[in-house]
Amino acid sequence: MNPTDTLSPAPTAASDRETVHAHVRRAYGRIGSGESVGCCGLAPDAPHACACAGGAPADLAASVGYSAEDLAALPEGANLGLSCGNPTALAALAPGEVVLDLGSGGGFDVFVAGPRVGPTGRAIGVDMTAEMVSRARANAAAYRQRTGLDNVEFRLGEIEHLPVADASVDVVISNCVLNLSPAKEQVWREIARVLKPGGRVAVSDLALLRPLPPEVAASVEALVGCVAGAVLVEEHRGMAEAAGLEDVAVVPKPQYLAALAGFDDPLYREIAAHLPAGTTAADFITSLDVSARRPAG
Repeated sequence: MNPTDTLSPAPTAASDRETVHAHVRRAYGRIGSGESVGCCGLAPDAPHACACAGGAPADLAASVGYSAEDLAALPEGANLGLSCGNPTALAALAPGEVVLDLGSGGGFDVFVAGPRVGPTGRAIGVDMTAEMVSRARANAAAYRQRTGLDNVEFRLGEIEHLPVADASVDVVISNCVLNLSPAKEQVWREIARVLKPGGRVAVSDLALLRPLPPEVAASVEALVGCVAGAVLVEEHRGMAEAAGLEDVAVVPKPQYLAALAGFDDPLYREIAAHLPAGTTAADFITSLDVSARRPAG
């Protein structure tokens, strides 16, 4: 998207789950196949490619808390510049645990989690985009060669209907994906379903500090860029608690928006152009860490 273009309106049926899924699947499928890069869905050689992906995905990941050691160990092409937090750090993973990544993309967080859970643990990624799953599975060969571990797998499926057994996962993580779902309450119920008693969830996501202007909220580009689908901070708490989770904590993290502004990201600029005078994107949007636990009983 050229930063001088206007935001494209979402289709009138964007509230329909399948319509939203189709737009997200198409855009992220292009990223997974290499036809476009980053949250803006641009061609890899586009002159205004997102700095968050086309320019410096490692810099963006470092800005939200990933270590140089984590990034250096990743298979080439696993980091697509789509992160807005570091859920693997928030989760404090331990050897032997089974961890599930919702919307795993090219496998970034699965490959970070794998060495932490070790040879007796398992890291599972679920993504609804076939191109992303194919890319992650291809990256897994390089992961096995670098680490000597064979403890990762990738499954095709929707996060609203996880292809995972009840009470089979110690930790659920997700990185900037829940905002894309048109049925977030269902996602939280699925998280609660697959967690073992006492299991925990660590989600990094985008959230709203206050409602977006209608022209931004209705934009397909903003939806795919993880903005238009975001909900208010406290709504995350409410959905997690309604799903039966406890010890819910929500912590805003402004570093991500600051990084996008510093990288002069074109989607960030385009959204800012549609905000009320005297405001910035950081007045409306924040990265958010959400943690919770399934009751042990």
